[in-house]
Amino acid sequence: MSKYEYIDSQKSELTNRNSVVKMCLWLAVSTSGFYHWAIRPQSATSARREALIARIQHFFEESDGIYGYRRIHADLAAEQTECSPELVRQLMRQIGLVACQPRPFRITTEADAKAAANMPDLVKRDFTADRPGVKFVGDITYIHTWQGFIYLATVIDCYSKKVVGWSIADHMRTELVADALRNAAATTLIEPDAIWHSDRGSVYTSTEFRALVTGLGMRSSMARTGVCWDNSMAESFFSMLKNERVYRTAYATKAQARSDVIRYIEGFYNSRRRHSALGYRRPNDVHYGYQQPALAA
Repeated sequence: MSKYEYIDSQKSELTNRNSVVKMCLWLAVSTSGFYHWAIRPQSATSARREALIARIQHFFEESDGIYGYRRIHADLAAEQTECSPELVRQLMRQIGLVACQPRPFRITTEADAKAAANMPDLVKRDFTADRPGVKFVGDITYIHTWQGFIYLATVIDCYSKKVVGWSIADHMRTELVADALRNAAATTLIEPDAIWHSDRGSVYTSTEFRALVTGLGMRSSMARTGVCWDNSMAESFFSMLKNERVYRTAYATKAQARSDVIRYIEGFYNSRRRHSALGYRRPNDVHYGYQQPALAA
């Protein structure tokens, strides 16, 4: 409903109960001032704010209520709509748009201290890389369904933050993480001596998995048990997944949960979600947009 249609409807309704004169008297304004306001054309500023609110609502709904004002501002900038992040924040507050919020971190790793005793931490909380294929992190999480739990293992490239490998199963055996790493090796470049970083869970310290890492020409690196910052990139992805999708959905079956998680990873996170650590660019754009520097003549 436009401003003028709204005014006409309200004026008609209120006039049936009280005269304009009485209303103006109560509000301490003149009747001529009221009628002048009612027929005054919409200002350019007001029209621009209405158009901006419509675009903000569009991007908020397109993200399924996930995006806060910074990511929505990045979407607006990408379509060359000029405005400040603060204005986007104010308008979102004005119309009651609130992005979903994260839940507290919980320690779930079951450490195999003996097997990982001599495993170094080659990352040391530096989750950056100068190109794809040189540094990867991985972890496991569980997802509840009415049929029981399913488990998700991921492999993330530190350069682009893209989930380059994943595996979903109804168990948490070594095959789960091995399949995720094989999936990554089949779909993206892994350079010789690339770093593989994970926590010290028993599946990652198993002989089978460590042989796979060595066979791919990678170097093993492990975080300390119970210190989430040592593997914070992997933890951060799972936090996003659960906050933005899993905690907002009741999965009746394991198949439904699997399908929805895959849709989030491939259909939203990798291809559409703007990542703050990438300057609000999308992981796929950064990953496939990497240009190898030209060699000096």
